[in-house]
Amino acid sequence: MELRQLRVFEAVVAHRTVTAAAVALGLAPSSVSEQIRTLERSLGTDLFDRAPRGMALTPAGERLLPWSRKLLDQADQARREVVSARARLRLGALETIAATHVPAVLARLAERRPDLDVSLHTDTARDGLLGGVAAGALEAALILDTAGPLGELGFYLPPAPLDHLDLRDVPLALVASPAHPLARATTLTREDLRGQRLLVNSPACSFWLAGERLLGHDVERIRTGGVAVTRACAEQGLGIALLPEFAVQDHLTAGTLIRLPLETPPLHLRLVWRAERETVPGLREVLHAASA
Repeated sequence: MELRQLRVFEAVVAHRTVTAAAVALGLAPSSVSEQIRTLERSLGTDLFDRAPRGMALTPAGERLLPWSRKLLDQADQARREVVSARARLRLGALETIAATHVPAVLARLAERRPDLDVSLHTDTARDGLLGGVAAGALEAALILDTAGPLGELGFYLPPAPLDHLDLRDVPLALVASPAHPLARATTLTREDLRGQRLLVNSPACSFWLAGERLLGHDVERIRTGGVAVTRACAEQGLGIALLPEFAVQDHLTAGTLIRLPLETPPLHLRLVWRAERETVPGLREVLHAASA
C-alpha cells in the first residue's frame, strides 16, 4: 500500500468516477484504474463497487477511508518538518463569492498569521470544492448552503466527516425588468408566478437549488449562464431571476432591475472542513478569521 495509491483512492472517492479523478490528478484514466486495482490486490479486497453512474465505496473502502486520510496527513506533516517549510493552507471558494466575501477573510488571516502561506482556489462547481476538502487537496472551502444540516440545500456530500461553520447570511432577491408584467405588483405569492420563466444557470448552482426550494416546478426554467449573464437577460425582460442581493444591488438602485415582492429566504455562507483535520497548521486561524 503506497501513498500515491491512497491519493488516487481519495480522488476517486471525492470525484466518484475514474475519469473525473484522472482530470483532478493530471493522470490518464488508465493509470488511475491501475493504481486502484493494485491497491485492491495488495489489500485482498474490493474497495469500490463499479456502476454505470460511478464508483461507490464497499464496506472495506469505507473502513480504509479514515486511515487513508490519517496516513496522508502524517506524510504531509513529516515532509513539512523535514524541509522546515512554512505552513501552507489551501482555501477553496465558489467563484460567485470569491471577490465579495473572501478578501476580508484573507486579510484577517494575514494579520493573525503572517507566517502562513495561503493559496486560494476558486471553482464554479461546489462538488469540486467539497471533493477537494474530502480528499485533502483543500484544507477548507467557502460554499453557499441553506439553514440546517450541511447539504440541506440539496447537493451531494462526499463520504467524509465534514464539519462546517455558518459565517453570515447571503440575502437573495427575485428580480425582473421594470417592463415585466409583474413589475407593478405590490404582493406576490408562489401561485402568482406559475408559468413564469425563471432564468437559471445549471442544476448544481446554489441559486438554481434555492429556486427549486422557493418555487418548485411552478415556473419554467430557461438556461442562461452565470450570475452576470442571468442578470443581463433579466434586464432585457427575458424572464425573472433569483440572484444574490450583492450582485443586483447596483442595478436595483439604477432602476434597470426591480425586486419582485416575494419573500426569499437567504442562503448561508459556510466554511467547510474535515472534522479530524482541525490540527492542520493554520486551519484554526482560518476559522477565527472567517468568523470575525
